[in-house]
Amino acid sequence: MKIISLSEVEKKEVHMEGAVGAWRQLPLGSNDGTPVYSYRVFTVEAGGHTPYHQHPYEHMNYVIEGTGALVNEKGEETPLKAGDFALVNPSEKHQYRNKGDQPFKMICGVPKEFE
Repeated sequence: MKIISLSEVEKKEVHMEGAVGAWRQLPLGSNDGTPVYSYRVFTVEAGGHTPYHQHPYEHMNYVIEGTGALVNEKGEETPLKAGDFALVNPSEKHQYRNKGDQPFKMICGVPKEFE
């Protein structure tokens, strides 16, 4: 069993091509003995975004705070706000954008092999 406050988890800048003002934390992952999924938390600063990318695994997101958008393969934006859930299927191109003036923060669940 593990209990940890997000404020105690190291915050690292996302260094992927196309990422702007994006930060990642890993409160629960394979080093903690997670059997299937790892939980990451992404914070995107005002005006920032994650890279426009795809990967061979699904990920499930829950927006903790702020307003943003999920961009799909056609470049279309779907608005997101605190309390919303989003599913990105394997190999689906996507990007998260902060659309507000405050941080956009979300939990991202992925298979532990891809944390």
